[in-house]
Amino acid sequence: MNKDIISGKWTQLKGRAQARWGDLTDDDFDVAEGNAEYLAGKLQERYGWERERAQQEVREFEKTLN
Repeated sequence: MNKDIISGKWTQLKGRAQARWGDLTDDDFDVAEGNAEYLAGKLQERYGWERERAQQEVREFEKTLN
């Protein structure tokens, strides 16, 4: 996972991420600041997903950025 892509463009991507994962709050996204691991952890917490599922969601989101 290319963490630099997510963190480098976080301000622009935050809206797209909020649209995709509506259960996450603005505060969650502000704290994440593009940190893919933190984001996956929050997805696990909010949606009750297994770790692999949450990481896959973040990877799929990252693919849409290219």
